[in-house]
Amino acid sequence: MNQNKAVKRRPDYDLIAEMVPEGARVLDLGCGDGQLLADLIANRGCRGQGIEIDRSRVVECIRRGVPVYHGDMMEGMSHHRDHAFDLVVLSQTLQQTHNPRLVAHEMLRVGTSAIISFPNFGHWRLGLQLLFGGHMPVNDLLPYRWYDTPNVHLCTVRDWIELCAQERIRIDKRLFVAAPDRVLRPFLANLRAGLAIFQISRAPDYVYPES
Repeated sequence: MNQNKAVKRRPDYDLIAEMVPEGARVLDLGCGDGQLLADLIANRGCRGQGIEIDRSRVVECIRRGVPVYHGDMMEGMSHHRDHAFDLVVLSQTLQQTHNPRLVAHEMLRVGTSAIISFPNFGHWRLGLQLLFGGHMPVNDLLPYRWYDTPNVHLCTVRDWIELCAQERIRIDKRLFVAAPDRVLRPFLANLRAGLAIFQISRAPDYVYPES
C-alpha cells in the first residue's frame, strides 16, 4: 500500500481558507481529520482548535499536530467564553446537527464571526432526481442512502437566508459553488449551486436566544 497516497481535498476548503484573516483565532467544528485547520495554522499563521466527535478522526488530528477536543460540538463550545475566537468554522456539517439554529447562535457567541458551508438541497439536479427517480438524491455532496445518512436537517440556500433574517444574523459574504469547485454568480443560486458558503456575524439588533 502506498503510504504517501494523497488525501482527497474538499472543494470548499480553499475557498474557506481565503476568507480567514491572517493570524486569526479559529475554532473548527466537526473538524474531521484536521486538514483545514492544519493548513490555516501552517499557511495563515492562525491559532486554532478543532472539535470532533469521531475518535478515529481525532487521532488523525493529533497526528497532524492539530489541537482537538473529542466530543459533541455544542458541549465543546460551552467550555469557551464569549468572543474567545475571531472565527468559528462549520464545514458541511450543519445538516448533521440536531438544532442548526442554536448551533449558529452558539458559534456567534464564542466567535466574532462564523463561516458555514452546506450542500444546497435546492439544486435543480436533486429536484429532478426526486421528480423522475422517486428516490432521495445521492451525489458527491450527499453521498448517503436515506437509511444510513447522518443528515437530519437538509436545507436550501433560500431556507438559510430566511433563517438568518429571522434570527437577526447578518450575512457578510456568500459564495455559491458548482461541482467540482467553480464559483457561481448569485443569479438563481438556490437552483444552480451544489454547495453554499456563508460568512455571518451579529446584526445590530441581534439577541442571543434564551433557548
